[in-house]
Amino acid sequence: MLQGVDANTMSLCLAKVKDESGQEISRLFISGRAVLEVHGLEMPFDLRSFAERLERVFPKMVKIIDEAGVIVVMDKIRVSERGVIEGRGPAAERVQRVYEEFMRERERSA
Repeated sequence: MLQGVDANTMSLCLAKVKDESGQEISRLFISGRAVLEVHGLEMPFDLRSFAERLERVFPKMVKIIDEAGVIVVMDKIRVSERGVIEGRGPAAERVQRVYEEFMRERERSA
């Protein structure tokens, strides 16, 4: 799974990569000099757009933590590209519904 790209050097950071024997490597860094082409198989998750959507429902209660790929709502609900990963109750359920709606719209536009 692609974790990051340095746009200047085209160096890549990959996570959960399997080698020829099937052993998993937690992180793999590839120098941009070794990269010939990069092809995307799926549209990347737009954390900022999703945060803006959440901000409409939870004004002034949404923070983006870019380095973790997480949005924090009301300082207690954590949501990532996979949905709510931490938090319970009606507010967390509302965040999950907003996430599901966002993902449906994303699939329709792809």
